[in-house]
Amino acid sequence: MSQPPVRVSPLIKFGRWSLLTVGIAYGAYHNSRLSKKEEKVREIEAQQKVIRDAKLAEEKKRAQAAE
Repeated sequence: MSQPPVRVSPLIKFGRWSLLTVGIAYGAYHNSRLSKKEEKVREIEAQQKVIRDAKLAEEKKRAQAAE
């Protein structure tokens, strides 16, 4: 024996939808901010990779010359 559904207050509905909207907006902002940080980190890693590759190539040449 089920009872008919209870009507939810418009204030509660508004609060739920408002919090959902704010949460989505905050998530988008936070994701954007983290993406910018990650982009900077990747740029730094790319620069370091070039230096690291150059050092490895130089060590390889030295090893071949020593043989």
